[in-house]
Amino acid sequence: MKMKKKDRQQSLQETIRQNPFITDEELAEKYHVSVQTIRLDRLELSIPELRERIKNVAEKRFANEVRALPIEEVIGEVIDIELDRSAISIFDVKKEHVFKRNAIARGHHLFAQANSLAVAVIDDELALTAKATIRFLRSAKIGDRVIAKAKVANVNQENGRTTVFVESYVGRDLVFKGEFEMYRDHAGKEGNA
Repeated sequence: MKMKKKDRQQSLQETIRQNPFITDEELAEKYHVSVQTIRLDRLELSIPELRERIKNVAEKRFANEVRALPIEEVIGEVIDIELDRSAISIFDVKKEHVFKRNAIARGHHLFAQANSLAVAVIDDELALTAKATIRFLRSAKIGDRVIAKAKVANVNQENGRTTVFVESYVGRDLVFKGEFEMYRDHAGKEGNA
């Protein structure tokens, strides 16, 4: 049995408030309506599309946490971060990111997503990439969503270096992996509780 429009919209607002990362397709399935109906409901309720909601949540949640570079300079959208431990970002491959002849993403975009995430996860005012060992394992194409996951492996206070491993996925497929040796100004001596 379908809900009345007013009830559906109230429920929709609450659902999105609880999970801002829910897609229009998931909402359509939940409420047994078309994706177009969900989009019209969101429009009437002034609820932005998923991409904008992710960006808003990330900016509010992480703006004061990321220290090494402004959150808006991270390539992709940071959806989770725990400084000096781990971070996750999402990058949607669009027309401007691919080669025209084959719609395959240019490698420097995947590298930039991973590298900027490796910088963002460092709990220091200054973090620079000293060395990177990277491998492209499969191509990403227009329309793909690349999810990069960074893990801090160790902080070497003696030489001021931190190793960050980043793996990027499209769905379950590993498309990129990198080991980033990051120079940091304070090598974990200050600001780490």
